[in-house]
Amino acid sequence: TRRRLRRRGIAHTIPERSDQIARRAAKGSRGGRRPRFDKEIYRQRNVVERCFNRFKQWRDLATRYAKRAAIYRSSLLLIAAVIWLR
Repeated sequence: TRRRLRRRGIAHTIPERSDQIARRAAKGSRGGRRPRFDKEIYRQRNVVERCFNRFKQWRDLATRYAKRAAIYRSSLLLIAAVIWLR
C-alpha cells in the first residue's frame, strides 16, 4: 500500500505496525529510514472514516435505493443533519 501511495505522490497516514518496527531495528543500518507518520493527519482521517461508517448504518443510503442523483444527495444531506443533531 505504501509503495502505491509513494508512486502516486500521496503522503500515507498509516501507522507502522510494531512487528515492522522490530524487524527494521533488527536489520540495523540496513533497515532503511522510518516512514514519516503525522498523528494529526491520522486523526483527521479517522474522523472521516467514522463518518462514513455512520452513514453506512442507514440502509437506504448504503444500498442506494434512490434512482436519481438528486434524491440520493438530498437523503445524504438529511441523514448528515440527523447525525449532526444527535
